[in-house]
Amino acid sequence: MYALSILQSLTTIGNRRTQSQPIRAMRAVVQRVASASVEVEGRTVSEIGPGLLVLVGIHDSDSDSDAEFICRKVLNMRLFPNEATGRGWDQNVMQRNYEVLLVSQFTLYGFLKGNKPDFHVAMPPQKAEPFYASLVDRFKNSYNPDKIKDGVFGAMMKVNLVNDGPVTMQLDSQSPK
Repeated sequence: MYALSILQSLTTIGNRRTQSQPIRAMRAVVQRVASASVEVEGRTVSEIGPGLLVLVGIHDSDSDSDAEFICRKVLNMRLFPNEATGRGWDQNVMQRNYEVLLVSQFTLYGFLKGNKPDFHVAMPPQKAEPFYASLVDRFKNSYNPDKIKDGVFGAMMKVNLVNDGPVTMQLDSQSPK
C-alpha cells in the first residue's frame, strides 16, 4: 500500500511538472551506428560509416545557445569503447575519427491531440531551415567538416541505419527549472 501511495504521488508530481513546465529545448536523438544513410526520391544523398546518427528536433523557442549545447554535447558524448584500454563508454566520435549524420526531424516535437499529431511547438519551416543550416555549420566548424553529413531539410527522407549496440540517447538542450 505504501509503495502504491508513493507511486501515485510521483505520478501526480510528474504530471503537474509537465503541465506547468513544458519542455522548450532543442532535442536530439543520438544513435551509435555501424553505418547510416539518407535517401530522397530513391537517391542516396548522404551516408556514413561508423559514428553517430543524430535526429534533430528544433523547438520554436530555440536559440544559438541551444545549438551550441547540442553540438558540444553530441561531439563529446563518450559512447564508444577505448580499444587500447578496454574501457567501455570512454571515447567520443572525434577521438575515434568517426562521422556524424544529422537529420532534421520536426516530428520529435509532435504531440497527440486525441489520435492526431500536432507539431505546433516545432519551429516553423521558414525559420527552421536557416537555423538547421547554421547547426550543421556549427558541427562542421567544431569538428572535421568532411566528417559531418546531413539529410535534406524538409524532404521526405528514408533514413537507413545499422544501430551499433544498440545505443540510443535522447538529449535536450535545456531542462525545465
